[in-house]
Amino acid sequence: MSEIYVMDLFRLDGKVALITGGSKGLGASMAMGLAQAGAKTVICSRTQADCDRVAAEIAEETVQESIGIAGDVTREKDVDRVFDTVIEKYGKLDVLINSAGINIRHPVEDFPLDEFKQVIDINLTGVWLCCRAAARVMKPQGSGSVVNIASALSGVGLRERSAYCSSKAGLIGMTKTMALEWAESNVRCNALCPGPFLTEINVPLLKTPEKVKSLLELTALNRWAELHEIRGAALFLASDASSFMTGASLYVDGGWNAQ
Repeated sequence: MSEIYVMDLFRLDGKVALITGGSKGLGASMAMGLAQAGAKTVICSRTQADCDRVAAEIAEETVQESIGIAGDVTREKDVDRVFDTVIEKYGKLDVLINSAGINIRHPVEDFPLDEFKQVIDINLTGVWLCCRAAARVMKPQGSGSVVNIASALSGVGLRERSAYCSSKAGLIGMTKTMALEWAESNVRCNALCPGPFLTEINVPLLKTPEKVKSLLELTALNRWAELHEIRGAALFLASDASSFMTGASLYVDGGWNAQ
C-alpha cells in the first residue's frame, strides 16, 4: 500500500475550478486560495471588467492560469453559456464554488415582495441552476466537488433577514439532496457556512455600531472574520482532503452555531 501524504490531499494541481460571485468578498478570497493550491480558476460575476481584474490579480500572485467569464446566475442562458465556455476551454470542470449571493434586510411586514424574490432568485435558484449545469459535466466525467456557500444563518435566525435566512436554510436541503443524487457518480456536494465576515454585503451594518456589537456578540470569538479565514475550509471541501464528505455543512462562524 502506497504512503499517502496528507498535505498532498489539499493540492489542486491540474484541477479546474469555477467560482461564482468570484469578483469580490469571500468569492475572490476563495478563488485565490484554490489558485494557491494549484487550480486553474474561472472567475464569474455579472461584470466582465470585475472578473478580469480579479483573474489578473490571481494570475499575477499565484502564477496559475485564471480567466474571467461574466454571467448572471439567475439567467439560465447565462449559466449554460458560462459552463459551455469552461468546457470548451478546459474540457472538464473539477470544482464549483457557488458564492454569488445577496442580502436585503427588512422587517417581515415591510419586506417588498420583489426584493424577497430577488434574494431567493440569486441565493437559491441561481445556485440550483449552476449545480444543474455542473452535474451535467461532472457526472459523466465521474468526479467533481461542488461547494455551496450557505451561511451561519442556515442554522439560526436573525431579525430582518427573513429572505436571507430562508434562502440559506433552503440551500442546506438542496445540498443534501444533490449529495444523494450524485454520490454514485463520485460527485460530492457540501455546504460551507460562513459567519460574520466584513464583506460588502455586511458593510451597511457599520452605520449602526450597536447592531455590529450585538451581531459579533453572537459569536464565541466576538469579532469579524478576516477574508483569508475562509480559504482553508473552502480548499478542504474542494480537494481530496474531504473525499469521504458529501451532504455535509461546515460552519466557519466563530462559534455562532455552538450557542
